[in-house]
Amino acid sequence: MSNVSVIILAAGQGSRMKSALPKVLHPIAGKALVQHVIDTSYQLNANKIIGVYGYGGDIVPKTINDDNVTWVVQAEQLGTGHAVDQAMPELEDNETALILYGDVPLIKTETLKHLIEKAQKDFALLTVHLDDPGGYGRIVRNKAGQVERIVEHKDANEEEKHITEINTGILAVNAGALRSWLKRLDNSNAQGEYYLTDVIAMAVSDGMAIQTVHPESEEEVLGVNSRLQLAELEGFYQLSNAQRLMEQGVTVIDPTRLDIRGNVTVGKDVTLDINIILEGTVVIGDNVSIGANCVIKDATIENGVVMQPMCCVEQATIGADSKVGPFARIRPGTTLAEQTHIGNFVEIKNSNVEKGSKVNHLSYIGDTDMGAGVNIGAGTITCNYDGANKHRTEIGDNVFVGSSTQFIAPVKIGDGATIGAGSTITKDTPENELTLTRAKQTSIKGWRRPTKEKK
Repeated sequence: MSNVSVIILAAGQGSRMKSALPKVLHPIAGKALVQHVIDTSYQLNANKIIGVYGYGGDIVPKTINDDNVTWVVQAEQLGTGHAVDQAMPELEDNETALILYGDVPLIKTETLKHLIEKAQKDFALLTVHLDDPGGYGRIVRNKAGQVERIVEHKDANEEEKHITEINTGILAVNAGALRSWLKRLDNSNAQGEYYLTDVIAMAVSDGMAIQTVHPESEEEVLGVNSRLQLAELEGFYQLSNAQRLMEQGVTVIDPTRLDIRGNVTVGKDVTLDINIILEGTVVIGDNVSIGANCVIKDATIENGVVMQPMCCVEQATIGADSKVGPFARIRPGTTLAEQTHIGNFVEIKNSNVEKGSKVNHLSYIGDTDMGAGVNIGAGTITCNYDGANKHRTEIGDNVFVGSSTQFIAPVKIGDGATIGAGSTITKDTPENELTLTRAKQTSIKGWRRPTKEKK
């Protein structure tokens, strides 16, 4: 990419959001609006990314917490022209200045690259045609079709209000020229602000051609000014993600009920049921089926996995041809090998479970290294926390554990061991032997069950 620096305007309050949080920090797909714009800027290999903040003090730069973004403050919100001027000391005159907006999150990299190419010789402006252009600045062209100026909606006359081509605010131009025009701005308009759009007429007056670029869809350049608009863009973004997956051969049962909040890689012949959330970095292999209402975050789901409804998987790996759920929770630090079975109401945390092992019912396995071919009975728990420190449980290969067993860590269960149901294991157990801990069973002759007293 050419000699470009990006200025992101992120100083506004967004009063229609009805929030104490600066508008640009509200999320789409689990990520702040302005973070979407920053991430797109990185794809341009810009010299600098400069963010202009204002409302809410330094909460915006502190929340984003990115050392590669230079932040400058707009102490008073005096308009877009004034905001850009705060960033200009960070730019060299020979650079191309690209102006973006922290509340316009879905602008595409390819659109911006096209805009920057146009700006190598001319003034490049991103415009779009809207069926309802109300509230937007209009692009005023001469009889030859050349851009002459931009008129803001509040300053437009009746004829100008019928123009459907609107200004997105996104532009690219030589930084030195932009610097000179910004110094000539005044605020003699309906809003009493310094409009960035006024530099268009100045550029034309100086003999510079205004080249316009159009995005693929209007949603790409729509800003967020209200909770309703936030929800509409969220819906568009998620539907676009679902369509992309379907184009890759994924079966999405209902594209309107899939949420992707990160980077997702999906293999062939995958089926995604309704109300699935994929967050962070998620890798899904071939022939995977994920049931309804599952949440998967920063996880790898290998080939052939069947995940039943209502499962949560976070920072974990599910091995090939395994079965998980329903109602299972796989917590951070867990690796399940191939052909494992994790059933309903089972929680596994920071554990390794080897090939073919089964934990099918109502169990908690934490801080455990479990071998291959193990069968864990219902209601089994590893007591891994002593109130101050965590300890590990080691379970060998081909171990059979009876129901309602407690392992008091640290403890090691030998290969091939059998643990009797209802046992509390506090010591290491030998290989290939039965270990159990039970009090003597007693029946009390003549005992009567209590009955309710009559009042």
